[in-house]
Amino acid sequence: MTHARGERTALCDLLDRIGPDAPTLCAGWSTYDLAAHLVLRERRPDAMGGIALRPLAGYTASVQNALKARHPYPELVAKVREPGGVFRLVKALDQAVNTIELFVHHEDVRRAQPSWEPRELPAELEEVFWKRLSSGARLMLRRAPVGVVLHRLGGGVLLAGPRGGPKVEVTGRAGELLMFCFGRQAHATVELTGTPENAERLREAPLGM
Repeated sequence: MTHARGERTALCDLLDRIGPDAPTLCAGWSTYDLAAHLVLRERRPDAMGGIALRPLAGYTASVQNALKARHPYPELVAKVREPGGVFRLVKALDQAVNTIELFVHHEDVRRAQPSWEPRELPAELEEVFWKRLSSGARLMLRRAPVGVVLHRLGGGVLLAGPRGGPKVEVTGRAGELLMFCFGRQAHATVELTGTPENAERLREAPLGM
């Protein structure tokens, strides 16, 4: 089983177990909303643009709401459980594109629940996350108000954010650094080293894609 498939299965098992009205870390979204988002992302390419482009966000939201109106929650989760669109046809693409997406959204659900605990992730998956950070940290941290030093437990350092000026060091495992850089700072198990003011500014910054 690929890492993407493993995260997909674990996420859907969790969605089935906690139902459509549970909270997530995605602001304003329930688990029902998140399931609709994942179906849209894989099966409605006409509506994907609004995920990243603000001018198209209204259409994307209307399609997502229509999916909720048209499909009961269990049906949407069942659709998420099997890769859709091009990801169903090209399994290697599912692994390359969806491993990060599904991990982050799996954690969005897990960490919004009161009883969540950190997972022990396979070393191979941690390497996947570190490679993604190595190539994408500058983009994810482009709105950081201070320089950022990502310090991976077990080895590895990356620099991102504004050059010159104050810096904050963020220390943790690769999966936790990934969650931090994807804008889940308040729910990432990391340690920040820097002045309290700069650390707080980084925690509150709109990070992510």
